[in-house]
Amino acid sequence: MAKATPDAILDAIADAIKAAVTQEVVCSAEPANFAGIAGVTLATSTFATGDMTKANGDVSGRKVAQTAKSAVSITASGTATHVVLASASVLLYVTTCTSQALTSGGTVTIPTWKIEIADPA
Repeated sequence: MAKATPDAILDAIADAIKAAVTQEVVCSAEPANFAGIAGVTLATSTFATGDMTKANGDVSGRKVAQTAKSAVSITASGTATHVVLASASVLLYVTTCTSQALTSGGTVTIPTWKIEIADPA
């Protein structure tokens, strides 16, 4: 028997992430949970409708991609190592980023990146 996941299920995952995201946070470490985000936040960008797009995956499955954010205010100094997507009360997704020293009072650009949900292999 082959492995399979209907596109509707992959779409539901992508749609849930896309619908729930309200903020993208640049962090100095991986937060353990939503409450832990505050302790590692270096910069925060608020999401608006249209800031994420859903499409077929690059190889298979589905993907959601966020748009680049320019001139995001840095609120604390530290080394950026992670980017977090969160709603108003839930940590939704954590990824690593290129390590970069950030200084409070400056700005940072968060480039476009994607979450890819592949078909089962």
